[in-house]
Amino acid sequence: MSDTRAVVEELARGGLAELHTHLGASVDPAVMWTLAHEQGIALPVKDYWEFVELVTVDPRGVEGLPELDEIYKWTELIQSSPLAVERSVHGAIGGAYRTQNITTLELRFNPMKRNRGGERDLDHIIMAAVRGLDRAGLEYPRVRAGLILMMDRTFTRGQNEVIIEKAIRYRERGVVGIDIAGPRPNGGRYPYRDLAPLVEEARAAGLGITIHVGEEGGMDGIAEIGEVVEHLRPDRIGHGILAARDEETMRLVRDAAVVLEICPTSNLLTRALADEEALRETVSAFVDRNIPFTIATDGPEMMRTHLRDELQLLLDVGALAPEALREVNARGHQAAFVRRTV
Repeated sequence: MSDTRAVVEELARGGLAELHTHLGASVDPAVMWTLAHEQGIALPVKDYWEFVELVTVDPRGVEGLPELDEIYKWTELIQSSPLAVERSVHGAIGGAYRTQNITTLELRFNPMKRNRGGERDLDHIIMAAVRGLDRAGLEYPRVRAGLILMMDRTFTRGQNEVIIEKAIRYRERGVVGIDIAGPRPNGGRYPYRDLAPLVEEARAAGLGITIHVGEEGGMDGIAEIGEVVEHLRPDRIGHGILAARDEETMRLVRDAAVVLEICPTSNLLTRALADEEALRETVSAFVDRNIPFTIATDGPEMMRTHLRDELQLLLDVGALAPEALREVNARGHQAAFVRRTV
């Protein structure tokens, strides 16, 4: 075993932290395959291995986030029932612990994308996720796990208000934070500041705030990071890698003590980062300027990676030294929203 692999294994033995993983991207395709058949969902493929190709990202990558969204549409459809959500949450937590020894885990999902346009009751979907969380807690007591409910950039204000209302309602049952993601309208800037009242309501209820921003959009994406930091005051930012291109934006993030959730392989697969050299430069920029960040997969099954692989990648490309990697993992445990509810 190489010295760097020994470092990763040492960290894993002590317990890893993963704060940015989507439920739709975190469940074994074999489980998803069975769930699809149990629910009688008509799939465009008949063979299991073709299904794996359908719900995972090709190792050569995708052309961008819109193509990734097309994969999510299938996993979200398959998870659109209380039974499927419960088993997905339970399976994702158990799998993370058994394969990676992840002892701090936060799963995020949009419940409104799993109720078939209102056909399913939203409370039943969320309660199913809570049951999956509870079952996993009984089986894996060493794991601290929580749920993050997601708003969507394509939703109306009314729809996003309902998601915040539900997050607050279930904050004592395992929902620990809120987020927003989804396609940016017409590929342009999203008015994040308009979310301020909803975000403040969630914050006042004790929920953690993480916002997807700074993964795409060039200069607009950089400007959005500044808008989010100023108007939404999040605890964490999902991705935020575009900040590395602008000194003032990095200063804003550092001064606000916002923790970035960096997902290396995901960003490489979606072309958000051009190559491993771009990854090294991005991470090194954050290290050099004392910007806090954690490392995650975005979804291990869909991205065909695992958290240990992500940590190893950063060592291999020279983005992080072993001691810095230890600090990053420790920060993941410290920055978790789930700690506020245990």
